[in-house]
Amino acid sequence: MRRDVFQAIADPTRREILNLISKESLNINTVSGNFNVTRAAIYKHMKILTECGLVEITQYGRERFCEAKLERLDEVSKWIEQYKQFWASRFDNLDSYLDHLQKNKKKKQTERKK
Repeated sequence: MRRDVFQAIADPTRREILNLISKESLNINTVSGNFNVTRAAIYKHMKILTECGLVEITQYGRERFCEAKLERLDEVSKWIEQYKQFWASRFDNLDSYLDHLQKNKKKKQTERKK
């Protein structure tokens, strides 16, 4: 089953795992040593990260090393970008409206003084 990248980053533990291995490739024992959960729980998180393509696990002798494949986060970035553009447009419209209100207010104050 191919998992969704959004599922992977929805969990704070998985985000922290990605943060750890984004700096350098680490073995699973080292990764699990950074958390107060069982090694089995970390393996489950790793499985999800691997299934969605964010982590690649390579066997070197008896050890398994985890490497982050952060290119898959482009999918998240593209999804966010569409909403970023939407909200930027909304805020631009709000700025224009507020400028319009402020100009009208100043105009009315000037007319009262006359």
